[in-house]
Amino acid sequence: MRIIIKQPSILPGFGIAMGFTLFYLSLIVLIPLSTTFLKSTTLGWPHFWTAVTSPRAVASYRLTFGASLLGALLNAGLGLVVAWVLTRYRFPGRDVVDALVDLPFALPTAVAGITLTSIYAENGWLGKYLVRLGIRVAFTPLGVLVALTFIGLPFVVRSVQPVLEDLDVEVEEAAASLGASRWQTFRRVILPTVLPALLTGFALAFARALGEYGSVVFIAGNMPMRTEITPLLIITKLEQYDYAGATAIAVVMLVFSFLLLLGINRLQGLSRKYQEQP
Repeated sequence: MRIIIKQPSILPGFGIAMGFTLFYLSLIVLIPLSTTFLKSTTLGWPHFWTAVTSPRAVASYRLTFGASLLGALLNAGLGLVVAWVLTRYRFPGRDVVDALVDLPFALPTAVAGITLTSIYAENGWLGKYLVRLGIRVAFTPLGVLVALTFIGLPFVVRSVQPVLEDLDVEVEEAAASLGASRWQTFRRVILPTVLPALLTGFALAFARALGEYGSVVFIAGNMPMRTEITPLLIITKLEQYDYAGATAIAVVMLVFSFLLLLGINRLQGLSRKYQEQP
């Protein structure tokens, strides 16, 4: 008979720490989310399905998820460039640029929305020139994309920047000395190293954009079937005292957001395994 003796953990207090973690997570996250699901069940399945698949709701899903995904992809590319410039180059005003990256974190979302609207409106500083080119930003889906890109940029930059700082320049110089082009150095040396952090920043920017309200509500114009985002539709139903309908749409957002983030986290794990392979 084989007796297995469990070795004590090197780190003490695992039971207490795990219990506190589960209690705090349940209090802050699980219980509020479970009440959302329970409230939506008061509709019954036929009414629930009707509420979440109405043409107005589907149009809001399409705009919210599409603009959030596109904004996160733009931030993944542009954020990598910004992080590269801040890490690899020294220039006058670098500290100012570095501080500006965090501005969407500190700026109230309503202020950001009003500012973007005033800039990109037809009589705004930039909007009046874009209108001459036939490009309308404010009160269009493009305005939603601009707002979601604005609030998501810091997540990518701050996720990638520490990794680039730890990546020695000598590695890039060694690749160049062996005859690698700049594109080959980026694709085979830099990108595999920063890819997990880049995916993390992308996931954070995407998740942040899905739930954004304040910076979008002003510049979107809030026209049903055209520029109405899902968070605004939820607020509208709450103002109409349709609590069950609002929670039903919120459940759809929760499920899709969780599945998408779960898939992105899986990709992060696979990219780390690929990076660790010899």
